[in-house]
Amino acid sequence: MEKFIELLPLIIPLLLVQVVLVVYALLVLKKTKRVRGESRLLWILIIVFLNLAGPIIFLIYGRLDDDSSSDDE
Repeated sequence: MEKFIELLPLIIPLLLVQVVLVVYALLVLKKTKRVRGESRLLWILIIVFLNLAGPIIFLIYGRLDDDSSSDDE
């Protein structure tokens, strides 16, 4: 138990980063028009269950288009 308490200052920031990344990736997935593989459910499962790596994989590899760019140019 003492070892866990000693590691707590390292665990809490890591958990916060993980939660923020998951929430951000899910919001981006919701706004993204097209994703690789065309399966949003698969990407949701990857984001949620692969912890820290899932959101990063989606943000780097999963999106096909840039929704922040305007088509009015």
